Amino acid sequence: MDRTERILDLVALLLDAREPISWAELREHFPGDYGGSDDAAERKFERDKAELVELGFPLTYVQGDDERRDGYIVDRDAYYLPEADLSKEELAVLYAAGSAALASGAFPGRDDLAHALRKIGFFAGQSLPTPRVRMELGSVHEGQEKEISARLEQLWDACAARKWVDLTYASPKQAGTTQRRVDPYGLALRRGAWTLVGYCHLRKELRTFHVHRIRELKVNTARPRTPDFQVPADFSLEAHVAYFPWQHRFHEQEEVVLHLSGTLASRAASLLPGATLEPAEEGAVRARLPVTFVDGLMRFCLALGPDCRVEGPERAQARLREMASRIVSCHDDSLDKVST
Repeated sequence: MDRTERILDLVALLLDAREPISWAELREHFPGDYGGSDDAAERKFERDKAELVELGFPLTYVQGDDERRDGYIVDRDAYYLPEADLSKEELAVLYAAGSAALASGAFPGRDDLAHALRKIGFFAGQSLPTPRVRMELGSVHEGQEKEISARLEQLWDACAARKWVDLTYASPKQAGTTQRRVDPYGLALRRGAWTLVGYCHLRKELRTFHVHRIRELKVNTARPRTPDFQVPADFSLEAHVAYFPWQHRFHEQEEVVLHLSGTLASRAASLLPGATLEPAEEGAVRARLPVTFVDGLMRFCLALGPDCRVEGPERAQARLREMASRIVSCHDDSLDKVST
């Protein structure tokens, strides 16, 4: 029996057992593998045990007592996931989101996602209701879906196994390409563009890489079961991939203070995630927001209308006035052309 088949049979035997299985019983079930000399059989089983633990199989040895005997047993609470207990409407949203991700043409973990969707469809029983949702997951890079999809699968596996990758990368900031060795920490999707975040050995710091700019990709295949690096406990994708325009890292971080009144006051938390909110006068809110791209926030403030006012710093107020003046000037020019 080859090792893979033995591991699978071992898992099936242990999951099916209702009480601990002794070492003697294991040897009886696998006479061709554990039936040799004691030392050789024990060494082989120890290797198999280590592989099961590495695969996340919670195998433990229990000391017997009056109620049960000595042997190996599986912690079922640790092995089986609890019931999700989702409503059909919630299942429908999950199914729709997963289906949209698969249809996007470039999404990592496609096989796992497709398998999960089949489970959702099976356990939902009757037809799932059609959810009213809108999703924009399609790639913004037409014609590159297959190429990007293949790279995403490689990066997905490299992130999961914590194996370094070699990249040939075409940076938008310089001509030509550079060779990078990167410890991949995670992947993020924003507005149809995938970004890899990881430690760049060339630059000696965390960097972001647009997946569509990777020209060649090679994952380290040496010692596949041994991680090449550890992801820092305080690592956060959100800190490196901007979700809002004012989070793009174009300058040093500074605090911008906004005054929100009217209907905007009650929506401050959802409009400005991460802002520190404090009450202003009655019915108004003051928001303090860390910003690394002032122009991005000022454009957003203009879109919110007169109920959003910039209280500081002066540089932000000046940029808002400049942008507003240009808008007024453009509209004045348009009115002049219409009148003539």
